[in-house]
Amino acid sequence: MTQQAFIEALVPHVTKLFAEGSSIFPSIRIAQSALETGWKVPSWNNLGGYKVGNGRPNEFWTGRVVNKGTWEVYDGQRVDIVAAFRAYESIEHFFHDQDLLFELPRYQRVREARSPEAQAEMLYQCGYATDPQYANKLLSIINSHQLKQYDERRQTYMLKKEDADKMIRFLSAGWFTVQGNKEAEKEFNRLANELRKASGQESK
Repeated sequence: MTQQAFIEALVPHVTKLFAEGSSIFPSIRIAQSALETGWKVPSWNNLGGYKVGNGRPNEFWTGRVVNKGTWEVYDGQRVDIVAAFRAYESIEHFFHDQDLLFELPRYQRVREARSPEAQAEMLYQCGYATDPQYANKLLSIINSHQLKQYDERRQTYMLKKEDADKMIRFLSAGWFTVQGNKEAEKEFNRLANELRKASGQESK
């Protein structure tokens, strides 16, 4: 998989989560995934180096584990270790579980960051990674691959698909009251398509 193919594979997932209210910028999510995995999706779908820790299985993580080599920085020295990482059924499961992690008080400054630059720094400051160069590495990937363009997707749609579909069903209930009125029918269709666009769906 090329680096561009890796990016394109993640874009639909990270922009959807961001549009639905995730605090993690798509550019950060893609850069972190690239940095943590070496630009490839592992078979266990853990894209962020998320270790087992003290966590308990939940709706997104079944408790499955993969042990693999990695490294940390302790007292300024790189130390090679073997760690237990969470394994997931899909990329979506990983990202949702990671968002649960970021809801912890420890990561408040990550959630409140108002730019990719600030969020990259807060990931390090809050202890997500021990590498002192972690933020710089993330930003280098973001800048070299122009990943900030995907942070603008939230401006394109913010409405949840489920809410849009519910609104469209309510609209449909009134559809029969305007049968034969071409202008009203046209307006119903326009409003339904605006709701679809606002939730990232294709118009009909």
